[in-house]
Amino acid sequence: MAKSSNPEGKPGVRIVVAGDRGTGKSSLIVTAAAETFPTNVLRLLPPTRLPEDFYPDRVPITIIDTSANPEDRGKLAEELKRADALVLTYACDQPETLNRLSTYWLPELRQLEVKVPVIVVGCKLDLRDDQQQVSLEQVMSPIMQQFREIETCIECSAYKHIQIPEVFYYAQKAVLHPTGPLFDQESQTLKPRCVRALKRIFILCDHDRDGALSDAELNDFQVKCFNAPLQPSEIVGVKRVVQDKMVEGVNERGLTLTGFLFLHALFIEKGRLETTWTVLRKFGYNNDIKLSDDLIPHSSVKRAPDQSVELTNEAIEYLRGIYELFDGDLDNNLRPVEVEDVFSTAPDSPWNDVPYKDAAEKTALGGLSLDAFLSEWALMTLLDPARSLENLIYIGYPGDPSSAIRVTKRRRLDRKKQQSERNVFQCFVFGPANAGKSVLINSFLGRPYSDTYSPTIDDRYAVNVVELPGGIKKTLVLREIPEDGVAKLLSSKDSLAVCDIAVFVHDSSDESSWKRATELLMDVAGHGEDTGYEVPCLIVAAKDDLDSFPTAIQDSTRVSQDMGIEAPIPISSKLSDFNNIFRRIVNAAEHPHLSIPETEAGRSRKQYHRLINRSLMFVSGTLIVWHPTTVSFLMHLELRVLETWFAMVRFSYD
Repeated sequence: MAKSSNPEGKPGVRIVVAGDRGTGKSSLIVTAAAETFPTNVLRLLPPTRLPEDFYPDRVPITIIDTSANPEDRGKLAEELKRADALVLTYACDQPETLNRLSTYWLPELRQLEVKVPVIVVGCKLDLRDDQQQVSLEQVMSPIMQQFREIETCIECSAYKHIQIPEVFYYAQKAVLHPTGPLFDQESQTLKPRCVRALKRIFILCDHDRDGALSDAELNDFQVKCFNAPLQPSEIVGVKRVVQDKMVEGVNERGLTLTGFLFLHALFIEKGRLETTWTVLRKFGYNNDIKLSDDLIPHSSVKRAPDQSVELTNEAIEYLRGIYELFDGDLDNNLRPVEVEDVFSTAPDSPWNDVPYKDAAEKTALGGLSLDAFLSEWALMTLLDPARSLENLIYIGYPGDPSSAIRVTKRRRLDRKKQQSERNVFQCFVFGPANAGKSVLINSFLGRPYSDTYSPTIDDRYAVNVVELPGGIKKTLVLREIPEDGVAKLLSSKDSLAVCDIAVFVHDSSDESSWKRATELLMDVAGHGEDTGYEVPCLIVAAKDDLDSFPTAIQDSTRVSQDMGIEAPIPISSKLSDFNNIFRRIVNAAEHPHLSIPETEAGRSRKQYHRLINRSLMFVSGTLIVWHPTTVSFLMHLELRVLETWFAMVRFSYD
């Protein structure tokens, strides 16, 4: 098979040679470069460059010699940290230098956090005592078990030209075609991320989606990856090799996924890592076995702070098809194992960790309905559009990735239009401790009521579909903000830009809970006025099954009227009486010009602005009446008026 040219586009490989003094480092380098053993060698060689055609991958190599003298320790550490690969030497005729690998050199590399492949090289093989012949595997196996960073071991002789070119070939290969990301040496199996990538490649090459690569599909795969077709006899030979070792690797339709994975494991076991790496790189994977950044259209998700990102109808329809494909029994319940299967061609399942884990409603069987599945995607697209696009590509989205998402209009424009056309709304949920925020969110996800109080430490997300009158569906994201996290949130100017609506929850039976909720409301409203990101706000009076505190009605009426927002909405999670709260939240978010609280400072600011505007209109009107010869005087007068009004504004705030 043809080899890849300059994998990963690397301009060169930097190999640093280190080890105890007198172990043959310099002789090894000179013999590799000059193909002759030196009679006299410098104590420390300058950087040595091997031409790009020295090895088949055609990537130039720079070899760095190092000194083990104590006074050169700083320079040694600097070179080790710049290495792409490390050749660590010992002398075959000096057993103590071998012991020093595990007692000094390898621990030193870890101490310096040098995380590159290590090639252990036994030099001076010709000088080893014939009476002390021990197999390399026997000697190195314990050390390799302890230090997994060792890629391979080799013994050589510069004097007798034994395995000198192989030393730097293995070092270069460890950089260009590393074993670590692909193969677990201990279990002798492909690593999970490698399996996921190869499974995606298999599916992409299985054009008729029959679960096997036919002879024609195998040939197309070969041409794409290696620029050369397979002869019919070669295809028969490949399938025979698989079938002899694994019957299920081939069926009447061709090479199965099991067989495809077996072939790559076989290549790696035989030391042919370049074959698997060539395949991965042809399909856009990097050394972390993730798609390269240039395949993910990050530029398409640029947006202003008050714009959000949503999936397009095209992407949603594709995801509906994916759901139906993996919901094998068509019971509208995608079980956890089926969700894992959806993402089995991605490096990892993106919903296994917060904020996505447990963010959507579960069915009675513990799975995801179609609405919940699409809700999780909506949440990921809202919070991390690039990751959403990336995972769409991993699961096989066939269209242009940029057509899968859309950027919404700025919220300030929606407010001018008095209507938002967004399909996904984000609601911040504020409130003091034990007010009922978490209970409200749990009910949003269809979870049963519980009296047990468990404080929320970090922000928590919940997402679900809310059905409006007329059968219209909108996706609502609730973000619970812990009370002690509000100050940190509001320390950022743009923190409310992503918020479509804010809800303030208080315990209706506790006056101190009410007071704290109104303080939070004032803080959020003031921040919105200061930054220009005002948001609609609703007050929720939770625990309505309990008796209200004595002045609840008067206090709530006063605050609602003073701030110009709706009266508190009473709910009881315990009695499952939610008063259409989630519909009301969505309705308020759809009309971003309403329910915006106004503080006293905000009102004063607006009054001054109106006063200034009227004054400017008056002065401008006066200019039209006077004779042109007096224009300069009036312009001066207008500036004086402006200065006076701005001084008044500054004085009022000072």
